Amino acid sequence: MESDLSQAFQEELTCFICMNYLTDPVTISCGHSFCRACLHLFWEDSLYPGLCPTCREPSQQKGFRTSIVLKKLVYIARKANLMKYLSSEEHQCVTHKETKGIFCMENRIYLCQLCSDSHEHRGHNHRTIEAAAEDQMERLLKQMTSLQEKIQEIQENLEAESRIKISFINFLNIREEIIRIEYRIWNAVPPEQEDQHIARMKNEGDCVLEKLRESKDMMIQKSKQLREMLQELMAMSQEPYVVLLQGLDDILRRSESMEMSIPQAMKPELSALPITGLTESFNHFKVHVFFERLFGLHFKKNLFNVMRRASFTPHHQDTSVDPVGYYLASLGSQSFISGKYYWEVDLKDSSDWAVGVCTNSWLTSRNKEVETKGAFLLFCVKEGNHYSLLTTNPVIQHYLEKPLGRVGVFLDCDARCLSFLNIAKSSLIYKYPHKTFKYGVWPFFSYGQTIS
Repeated sequence: MESDLSQAFQEELTCFICMNYLTDPVTISCGHSFCRACLHLFWEDSLYPGLCPTCREPSQQKGFRTSIVLKKLVYIARKANLMKYLSSEEHQCVTHKETKGIFCMENRIYLCQLCSDSHEHRGHNHRTIEAAAEDQMERLLKQMTSLQEKIQEIQENLEAESRIKISFINFLNIREEIIRIEYRIWNAVPPEQEDQHIARMKNEGDCVLEKLRESKDMMIQKSKQLREMLQELMAMSQEPYVVLLQGLDDILRRSESMEMSIPQAMKPELSALPITGLTESFNHFKVHVFFERLFGLHFKKNLFNVMRRASFTPHHQDTSVDPVGYYLASLGSQSFISGKYYWEVDLKDSSDWAVGVCTNSWLTSRNKEVETKGAFLLFCVKEGNHYSLLTTNPVIQHYLEKPLGRVGVFLDCDARCLSFLNIAKSSLIYKYPHKTFKYGVWPFFSYGQTIS
C-alpha cells in the first residue's frame, strides 16, 4: 500500500514532456502541469502551439506563475532521495565514519562535521548539502529563465526583421516612383542621371536585403545554440542534488557567456542620394514662415510615442510606458490656401521633431485618442542610438539617413500635395501624392528631447 502511494505521488510530480521531476512547475488552464522550460520548448516546436501536451485543450501561452505547492512537493521528494543517499555507506567519511552532510563552497567537496572543523577547512564557507543544493537550484532556474527570455527575444527580433524586410521592399518601390516623378517635374538633370540615381539606390537596397538575410541566418543559429544550452541546463536540473552541486558552475559560466551577445533586428538605412539642382528649383517659391504661438503639445505629445512604437516596437510588446521628455510645438502665423510655398526649418539638436502642415480641424481637435487625420508631417523619432523617419497619412517608414541641419518643406496648394527635402544632401525625402488634402493648411513644427 505504501509503495503504491509513493508511486502515485511520484507520478503526480512528473512532467509529461521530460518524464522527470517537475522543475519550476507551471499549471496551464486545463489543469495539467509541466516544467516551465519543457512547455516553452514544446510549444516552440509544435505545429499547434498553445495546445496542452496531454489533453490538447487550448491554453494561453504566457504569464504563467510558478506553482508554489508543486514546487514544495518536488522539493520534499528530492530531499527524501537526498537523505536516502546520504545515509548510504558510500557517502560516509572514510576517516571519521560519519555522514558527509556538509558542502565546502571553496573546494566544492563533501565533508563530515569533523572534517569541516579541521584546520584545512575551518575558514571556508560551509553549507549543509540540502541548503547548498537549493541555492544552486535557484541559480539554475534563474539562468534557465534568462535563456528562455533570450530565445523569445530572438524570435521577436526575427518576426520584427521579417516585417522590416517587407516594409523595406515596399519602400524601395515607393522611393523609385517618387524620384522619377520629381526628376520629370523639375527636369533638373538629363534622363541618364535619373537612371544612374535609381540604379545606385537599387544596388544599395540589394546590399541591405543581403545583410537582412545574413542577420536572419545569424539569429536562427544563435537561437539554436541557446536552445541546446537550455536543454543541457534542463538535464542538469534533473540530476540528484549531489551531482548538481559539483557540476553546475562550469555549465552556468558557459551559459552566461553564450547569452551575452544577442543579435538584434537590423535597422536598414539608405544614403540620401543628391539630386542636382533640386533645392535650387524650390527656392523660386521660398517664403519666410514666422512660427509663433509656441505651446506645449499636451495630448499631441503622444504622437511622437505613436510614431516611435510604429518604428521600433514589436506589435505584441507592452507599450504602456512611454519615454519621458518635453515637447513643444509652434504654428505658422498664417495658413495657406492657394499657390506654391517653400520654407526651411532648423532642426537644432532635437532628438525628436516633426515638420509639415496641418488642418485647422486637427489643431482644434480634443479627441482623446491620438490620431493624425489632418496632419501631414515628417517625423524623426529616436530609440536608443537609432533614428527613424516616418510620415503620416498613411504612416510610412522611410529607411533614409537622418537629415542634419535643416529640412525643406514645399507646399503646392493648387495640386494639394507636400514634399520634404534634406537640405544638406539636396535629396528628396518624400513627396505626398496630388490631392492629399482638401482645405487650407497651417505650417507646423514641433520638437522634443526625450529623457533617458
